[in-house]
Amino acid sequence: MRVLDWPDLPGWRADDHAAALAAFRVSEDLFGLNAGTEAAKAFFETYFEPVEVAATGDAHLTGYYEPEVSGSRQKSDRFSHALYALPAGIEPDLPWFSRAEIVARDLLNGLELVYLETAIEAFLAQVQGSIRVRLAEGDSLRLGFAGKNGHPYASIGRELVARGVAPATDMTPARIRQWCAENPDDEQALLNTNPSFVFFKPLDIAQDSGPLGAMGRPVTAGRSLAVDPAIIPLGSPVWIETPETGGRLVIAQDIGSAIKGAGRGDLFFGTGDAAGIAAGALNARGRMVLLRRRT
Repeated sequence: MRVLDWPDLPGWRADDHAAALAAFRVSEDLFGLNAGTEAAKAFFETYFEPVEVAATGDAHLTGYYEPEVSGSRQKSDRFSHALYALPAGIEPDLPWFSRAEIVARDLLNGLELVYLETAIEAFLAQVQGSIRVRLAEGDSLRLGFAGKNGHPYASIGRELVARGVAPATDMTPARIRQWCAENPDDEQALLNTNPSFVFFKPLDIAQDSGPLGAMGRPVTAGRSLAVDPAIIPLGSPVWIETPETGGRLVIAQDIGSAIKGAGRGDLFFGTGDAAGIAAGALNARGRMVLLRRRT
């Protein structure tokens, strides 16, 4: 990895370093550290040095979000597709049953946490790893990642592209939802092409807080990045550059099944439909620079 100077980061001076510092404070428990943009910039320049992880064009940045959908604690004709708690006996990173086997054998009966309206919404909640549910009973429920079945993630969007449904540039979550609505008899077979299955747990966090990332702390819209922790240590500041995002300082606070390798990052966009549209639109090549703590 190549050590850089701060002038090597286009847009560094103009970024909102105070926003990045606010996200960083959540990871580091630096609750007494509060500064404006110039002081925040000085903090990062004093205690860190920029090291290039992926040169321009070598980084791959995508986006994720926290869905917000309607649901119910009780199964009904409207709400019939469950999100599930983690079964007993699953070992981290050891393969359990695949998605197709789980569905065919009804292996999660009794572990239902909440019911959603469609199978694709339940599936997309698993892809994102967190969800807010507006309950028909009148209250709300927030769920976060509890574990997975140990099988590799496979993109159903990529599967539909391979089938010729639409080009990759048009394969958004909205397009996937449309295909599922138009092909209800084939929906589950499509979902089964992704053998990975994610389980959830209820979260007791403030309504105005972001969902919990891999560090067990809330993530921040526009400032939290999912990374491969074998490459980028969790909690690290990271400078990203893409044509869509511009140059921006973010904090590595999450991980993801599909986020593997140097230069791979997934930017958190927030909660709800607008965040989902923005997250789905980000699929860009760019640059990634780790801010490594000085010794």
